Amino acid sequence: MAPSLARPTSRPAKSRRTSSPSSQPGARLPAQPPNTSVSPLLRSQRRTAALLVTPFFALFAVVMAAPIGYAVWMSLFQERSSGLGFGGTERVFAGFGNYTKALADTGFRASFAHIALYCALYIPVMIGGSLALALLVDSALARAKRFFQLALFLPHAIPGLIASIIWIYLYTPGLSPVLEWIGALGGSWDFYANDHVLASLVNLSAWQWMGYNMVIFYAALQAVPREVIEAAVVDGAGALRTALQIKVPMIASAIVMTVLFTCVGAIQIFTEPKLLNQRGAPSIDTEWSPTLFIWKAGFVQHDYGMAAAASLLLAALGVVLSYLVTRIGNRWKAATS
Repeated sequence: MAPSLARPTSRPAKSRRTSSPSSQPGARLPAQPPNTSVSPLLRSQRRTAALLVTPFFALFAVVMAAPIGYAVWMSLFQERSSGLGFGGTERVFAGFGNYTKALADTGFRASFAHIALYCALYIPVMIGGSLALALLVDSALARAKRFFQLALFLPHAIPGLIASIIWIYLYTPGLSPVLEWIGALGGSWDFYANDHVLASLVNLSAWQWMGYNMVIFYAALQAVPREVIEAAVVDGAGALRTALQIKVPMIASAIVMTVLFTCVGAIQIFTEPKLLNQRGAPSIDTEWSPTLFIWKAGFVQHDYGMAAAASLLLAALGVVLSYLVTRIGNRWKAATS
């Protein structure tokens, strides 16, 4: 008789696995707080950066923001006297009265017409002359480039007032060797005449600033890849074509920047017409330029409210010119690129 197999009376227990909530489908992870801790190195870098920029903002607030704010405050007030001037003066709020008073002044409006004629002659002479000198110094045929850079930049190292006095001496009959040379050749010239005084102003300013702008253009020309110029020469481009069609478009940014600075500086001309006025130039009066008008209103007539308003109007013109020059320059750079 076959032995009977014994059946197990119990089954082995199955092992149970405990699953974490993250392994279950649809389970949400517990929200963890964001890590807001900043490393000590980053904090040290921020403190160092703040320490380095603090002097700039402090000086900017003292020499720029505070004077502009004070000028805005002064432009809103007028000083009025009572009792035929014997009762003292009082400061009253005028709102935009100083601005309308300045814009209604025929001398102030005429000063902008004078400066527009000056800029129409000065800016092309300045930019064209500086660019031509930079291209000549950068050309392959130029020799002693360091010497010419220094010689052309040297007039800018002379203070503007000293340079103006030198040219006033050269403009004065009986003292000027230039007028003697012109007379020896059988000609005559009057630098203070109404037809020549504008050219005299342009010559004085251009002599001082042309070398400075030339250095800017020359530095930009050094960044032009030499292989591009060599490729143009290999293709048969002459020196003039290479300069106008290769070099000039590649330094468009430097040209736009220089034009912008020249425009802003031209509308602020003061020293040159002031000295010509003192030497008796008939067409240069004490209100020839906006800065001369502001000087007369503030320091001669003691109308500080209108002087402040005129200064802010001149600053607004500078902002508008900067915007227009930048827009036109960007379009020109896009067209030449």
